[in-house]
Amino acid sequence: MHFDSRTQRALREAGLDTDAIAAASDRVAELVAEDAERLRAFFDEDGPCYSDMELSHSTASVQEHPTAAVDLFTHGGDLRGYLSLDGWGVPVEGGRVLRSESGGTDGEHGGRPVLIELSLGGTLHDRVRFARSREVL
Repeated sequence: MHFDSRTQRALREAGLDTDAIAAASDRVAELVAEDAERLRAFFDEDGPCYSDMELSHSTASVQEHPTAAVDLFTHGGDLRGYLSLDGWGVPVEGGRVLRSESGGTDGEHGGRPVLIELSLGGTLHDRVRFARSREVL
């Protein structure tokens, strides 16, 4: 089970039995795996991507990244990995799709992701949005 003991207790107090809690835990793991696949697909495209990442050597509000690749793995409710950008990289500590080409928002799986958010660790420790076009940011 992927819920911590406090969450499990709260779910039991809300009226869920052990089987329902286990089913919810399994569903969380499925949704995280689906999100990981969609985030990988975003970075599988050729061409540059853009971010709202703050860089010490740039005053621009939108950064262009000629190359970007992500290696993600999941474990239960956790999504982790590594993001490579233009010859450097940073650990990924989470992520989600914010918008898809069909206009769907987080949690709606309609179409190719056009705006995503990654929680980056290491030297950044920030949530950063990425898009395939500058205008989307």
